[in-house]
This record gives sequence, structure tokens and C-alpha cells, in this order.
Amino acid sequence: MAVPEPAVAVGEDPRSYARLMSAVYDATMTGRKAPARPREVIGESWQRMLASGKDPDGRSAPVVETAALDALRRSSGLLDVLDEVSRGLQSVVAEGDNILVVADARGRVLWRSGSPAVLSNADRLGFVEGANWGEGAVGTNAIGTALVSNRAVQVFSAEHFMRSHHSWTCAGAPIRDPRTGQVLGVVDVSGPAPTVHPTTIALVDVVARLAESHLRELHDHALNQLRTVAAPILARIGRPALAVDVDGWVAAVDSLPLHNRILLPDELEPGRVWIPTLGLCEVELLPGGWLVRPSDDDGAPALSSVVLDLSAGTAPMLEMVGQFGSWRREISLRHAEILLVLALHPEGRSAPELADALYGDRGRVVTVRAEISRLRKQFAGLLLGQPYRFTDGAAVTVRYPGDRRTLLAASTAPAVATARVGSGRTV
Repeated sequence: MAVPEPAVAVGEDPRSYARLMSAVYDATMTGRKAPARPREVIGESWQRMLASGKDPDGRSAPVVETAALDALRRSSGLLDVLDEVSRGLQSVVAEGDNILVVADARGRVLWRSGSPAVLSNADRLGFVEGANWGEGAVGTNAIGTALVSNRAVQVFSAEHFMRSHHSWTCAGAPIRDPRTGQVLGVVDVSGPAPTVHPTTIALVDVVARLAESHLRELHDHALNQLRTVAAPILARIGRPALAVDVDGWVAAVDSLPLHNRILLPDELEPGRVWIPTLGLCEVELLPGGWLVRPSDDDGAPALSSVVLDLSAGTAPMLEMVGQFGSWRREISLRHAEILLVLALHPEGRSAPELADALYGDRGRVVTVRAEISRLRKQFAGLLLGQPYRFTDGAAVTVRYPGDRRTLLAASTAPAVATARVGSGRTV
């Protein structure tokens, strides 16, 4: 695991660094030549803020969602690690100079703790429970910038985009769901700028990793409990079946190919259901999950609509609506690129044409066919071949980001680069 980069290096004078960063900040915000460059993670964040037109001297208060705070806490997936995080950072907060904050995947503050004095200082900044501290709301800060960069970040004094935050320092690290890699939220330690310490970011990052390990242990324990219940049931059935938890993670399987997880439709109920990787299935309730049995009728239902959602700055999503339910799932960057190309060309694309669109090399057909095979296994009935195209009759829609230049920002595919600069085509 790489050691996170602190804002102030060991042995460096924080006051000198703060003065330098103040001069760099003032020059950058006024368009003058700066005496030095900010750290890469900070410079990239500043550019995002300037490109969005955010005012560094603005004093608009973050949005506070106090009425929905309890619901946000319950749905965050972070309740089970709150004690683990608090114990790991107790020594930092106990000194009274810093506060501990846990935010969700959108940067909304779910919990905070600390001395009354430092909490009062945080109140004046709007750094309160229920406040949105994503980059789009309050500019460069450890919570929002950790979420965008997907890494541990320390932000010191004038590295904050909002001038009103320059009296503070903060260190935040993302907490990921160990099952999916998806970010659940951020653990953050913040306080007055003079309290900055180079080791804080490393400590926060270690605590975030410990929280992930705790989540993994809890999930393994739950699957073992479901496996104990399901094993004798599967033995009695005498036909292909599997037991999954409520999120589709497989606890036990009999006479079927091994799966780590299957995609379950939203609002699943007992009865007949189409599972993308299995076809038509019968599902029954189990304690802590579902019993899934592939049906003798293995025909895949027609999809009425398909939505490729690329509007957020996070992972691309695929939505499917069919006769037996609807699904919304995160997909990989490569699969998002493939589906975008096919959405822009509903008449279909051959393997060489896809290779050219994705790699700029028509000869990479083997790679394209392998990716298409993986995609069709994950989402049976979504794509047809010869040429590759979406299934007949499905209404396909692409949701683009507000700024088309940010479309699939990590992609290097020529077709995506063209879609960023042109008007594209919304299907």
C-alpha cells in the first residue's frame, strides 16, 4: 500500500509552507504566475473548481439535510464501522485540537465528534452533521477531494479552495466496500491549521483500511450463517440451485457454474425472476437471503429499455428494465466504452470497427471479442452479434455529464474523445 503524501513533510516548517501556499493561492486565483506549483492533487482540484466557475471568496453555506440525516446514516453502509473508526482515531481527537468526521459517498457529514471548542469553530464554517462537504459544495477539502481522487488526501491552510477555510487543516481517506471496491464514504480528521502533523494522513488511511477489514469479516460471517442454512436445502432439492444474500453474493451453489455474485432486480419478491447471468429463475426467501433455481424455461425476456448512465463523476452505471424486473448496476470503464459506442451506432458495429473505436487499432479484434463475451455473460440478452448491437426492441438512452468534456474522464478510447468534443448523439 502506498504511503499517502502529507501536505507538510516531516521537518518542514508549517508556517513557512503556509506563507508559500498563500502566495501560490493568491496568484492562481488572480491568474498571475505563481512562485511555486501546488501539489498535484491540490492543483487538479483547483482547476476543477475554477473550470466550474466556483467563487473562492463565496460564503454560500453547505446544504444541510438534517431531516433525512438518520436515513442517510442507515443507508450509508458505515454504521458497522463507526466504533472501529472512533477507536482508531481516539488519540488524535482526545487531545482536543481536532474533530473526527465520517461522511458518506457524496461528502455529506454523517457523524462528528470532538471537544466543544473545536466543534464550535467547525460550526462557524458550516462543518456540521448533515452538511455537504463534497468538492462541488465547498471546494477543495479532504472529504470532497478524497472522494474525487479516490485516495487519502491532506489539505492544509491555503490549499483549500475556499478562502474562508484557510485557517483549517484536514486529512481524509476513503472507505471502500471490500466486496465491490465502491467507495462508501470518508473518514476525516480536521482542526485549526497550526495542529497539522505529517503523520495524521497515514493514520487516517490505516484506520480506513481497518474499517474495510472489519466490513469484510462481517460479510464473511453473514455468508457463513446463510451457507449453514442453505446447504441442507440444496442437498434435498437435487437440481441446480444457489443461495445468495440480499445483495446477490453467493453463499452456496449446487450443480451450477461458480459465481461470486449474481445481479438481483430491484425490489425483489418471491416468484419468477430474470437473472442476467442465469436466465429465468424461481426465487424463494431464505433467512438472510434467497434461494435461486434456474427455470426449465430459459428464454430471456425482452428488455423494454436500457439506460447507460455516464452523468456522474463516479463509476458508470447500467440500468435495464424488462418483463421480470429492473436492474441498476455499476459497470467497468471498458464495458461503458463499448456500450457507448453501440448506443451511438444503433445499426451495430463489427469487431474491427469496435477495435478502432476503442483502441485506434482495427487489428485488436481478439481483445474486443473477449470483452464482448464477458459483457454478454454478465448481462444475458443485452447484446446481439453480427454486427454487435443492442437487443432488438429495447429503447436505449445515454445520460451524459453536464460538461461533456468530463465524459468517462479516465477513458483513452478514440470514440470517447470524439464524443467529448462533439455534440455526440443522445439515443
